[in-house]
Amino acid sequence: MPARPSRNTPPAASGASAPGQRADARHNRARLLQAAREAYALDGTDVSSGAIARRAGVGAATLYRHFPTRDSLIAAAFSERLGQCVAVLDEALQDDDPWRGLRTVLTTVCTMQVRDRGFSAAFLSRFPDAPDVRRERARAEAGLGRLVQRAKDTGQLRKDFDPSDVTLLLLANEGVLRESPAASTAASRRLLAYFLQSCLPTDGPPLPRPAPLRLDDLYRPPHRTG
Repeated sequence: MPARPSRNTPPAASGASAPGQRADARHNRARLLQAAREAYALDGTDVSSGAIARRAGVGAATLYRHFPTRDSLIAAAFSERLGQCVAVLDEALQDDDPWRGLRTVLTTVCTMQVRDRGFSAAFLSRFPDAPDVRRERARAEAGLGRLVQRAKDTGQLRKDFDPSDVTLLLLANEGVLRESPAASTAASRRLLAYFLQSCLPTDGPPLPRPAPLRLDDLYRPPHRTG
């Protein structure tokens, strides 16, 4: 995954210290962000703010002084990852081979989802306190739609593929995660290989209508009837 961040990485959510902030305050903020990234990677974003403060070795008041809301901490902790994802998409859009670009994007996102249990929950959810993050993610979603259309236009992608099928892939990829990183990685790679093969043009029967899904639907509570 390239280290180069997106040219449009949102400064408000980047986790950078405010100008003029004291050295001890900058140190505490950095410790909190590192603790949050480690905790979210292991256990997802359901980790409590108190647990993150303890992991960082600071008090709850210090945490809330830097990050008044849970969403603001999550957004700051993952803003670099979002920038990396958007950078991968930007490069894919510049690739002369749109199918190769689409494969690269899907492989990168699935790999990040396996390696970091908090990543997909963080940036496939909505953050009311982080408009720059929402804007960056919306730009990525629009770019993905353009990449899909390019692959269709060149005859490399089946005509009935829909951008919402990426959400289906990520839902399935989340379901194969296991405690063993090796098992999770192997299962994810095999699932992605099946998915990519099914995306190739075919003379077979058309798929059912696309599901009305968006990326942010991944982490909404399931709909219940009755």
